[in-house]
Amino acid sequence: MRTHYTTLTLIAGLTLAGPALAADRDDRLRLVVPPWPGVTVKSEIFSQLIEPLGYSTEILEVSSTVGYSTLQSGDSDAFLAGWMPAQQESYDAAMEADAIVDLGNNVNGARMGFAVPDYVYDAGITSAEQLADPEIAERFERTIYSIESGSTVTDMINGAIEADTHGLGDWELMASSTPGMLSEVDGAVEQERWILFYGWTPHWMVPEYDVHILEDSADVFGADSGHSDVKTIVAKDYAEANPNLARLLDQFVLSADEQSEFILEYSLKERDLEEVAHDWLAAHPERVAEFLEGVETRDGDDARAAVEASL
Repeated sequence: MRTHYTTLTLIAGLTLAGPALAADRDDRLRLVVPPWPGVTVKSEIFSQLIEPLGYSTEILEVSSTVGYSTLQSGDSDAFLAGWMPAQQESYDAAMEADAIVDLGNNVNGARMGFAVPDYVYDAGITSAEQLADPEIAERFERTIYSIESGSTVTDMINGAIEADTHGLGDWELMASSTPGMLSEVDGAVEQERWILFYGWTPHWMVPEYDVHILEDSADVFGADSGHSDVKTIVAKDYAEANPNLARLLDQFVLSADEQSEFILEYSLKERDLEEVAHDWLAAHPERVAEFLEGVETRDGDDARAAVEASL
């Protein structure tokens, strides 16, 4: 049963390995879930994964900033969307308070940056440095499309324009909203017109428009050409008291492409959340087996058999 409310560097001594784990203290997991499609579906998948094991889930629909506060105050237990470096300040504060543990990435391949559709990439545009070429700049009409004004990433693009990074000094930034920006991308793709925009993965734009993020030697969107970490953050007390579920949280890892695909099903195709999560679990038995390796039901039974029976 899931109850909805609106509104982690593994620590020493927390051992997730070994054939036998101590019984978990809690039968309930309170998940922080900001209103983002990716973490919404991912959290639902995890909820459906643990229900047959004897656990229930509560969903706290709050912002990431509030989420870190609830992890510190004991009002939540885990968060599956710890984006770094975007949330670094909140993360650092919680770590300094010794309130959380970091179980590492749950999405491999997350990234953000200057993006183009496949036909532009196939034409040879693979690096942001190429934007300084006058002929290439003309093909893009010296225009960059982005999300809301005042957002961190739009500020990053403005900073690149002001600094004339990659020759962007005379480019125009068109900032609107995520739907507004993607409407421009959709129109351009339909006409196979060149367009440069802010892109990120995981997101449904990747499979829908075959989006490619450009290499960026200036690291406009962060180190390593905008590569990001998406961490599983768990309240320290909860992780210590619930080693069985902590192991499952640690092993629940997806690729950016996998998350992009189910974001597309939920956000673009507007399919039912529980149906999307159920269908993903049913279609990926080998991934479910990886998540559940060494994990038991809360009563000490075979976790994999319990999940398979539920599907």
